[in-house]
Amino acid sequence: MTTLDSRSDILGRIRSRLGRTAENAVPARADIEACLERREQGPRPEVESDLVARFRARSEALSSTVEEVARLEDTPAAVARYLAAHDLPRTAVAWPQLAGLDWAGAGLQVDGRAARGDDLVGITGVFCAVAETGTLALLSGPDTPATASLLPETHIAVVSASRIVRGMEDAFDLVRLECGELPRAVNFISGPSRTGDIEQTLVLGAHGPYRVHIVIVGGD
Repeated sequence: MTTLDSRSDILGRIRSRLGRTAENAVPARADIEACLERREQGPRPEVESDLVARFRARSEALSSTVEEVARLEDTPAAVARYLAAHDLPRTAVAWPQLAGLDWAGAGLQVDGRAARGDDLVGITGVFCAVAETGTLALLSGPDTPATASLLPETHIAVVSASRIVRGMEDAFDLVRLECGELPRAVNFISGPSRTGDIEQTLVLGAHGPYRVHIVIVGGD
């Protein structure tokens, strides 16, 4: 039995115990949607009106590095500069939607596919980014493989300035608006992987990438 089959089996058992059928599922979902529409948000902290500046400041405070470029076409050169400055490999994997950029022109070899265990650099886009916390929000899917941000030692995220939202509540509102329902996985990334489990000493790269570099596109 595959993971998807197991998931369907578990959810099917839950629906059966709840008495959920195809006939009563529609009004039940309508009730849930109505409840979500009526919800009241709790107090939220003030966030500066310049969301790009706030996102950059919070990201850097979390040990990410950030560069801003004017156009998406400037991304390969920005990535090449970062990799050269840190003496990192010039080969990478990228989300298929980014594979069409002129990586070769920047001296890089980039394959549009999911990452494997031996890939050292992964390049992704994001669904959106959260200015309040400096967090990247990534949704899994056939063209947005989660492994590209989780397996490589270096994760490079390409963030459109227009996709930077104020807070986490706004990120979930955007998911509901554009996706209708959550995909199989939603990953929130706030800087490089870290742990303080060993003698309270902060260690980067404990459970994922050692480095997170963010290229913000169109921030001016």
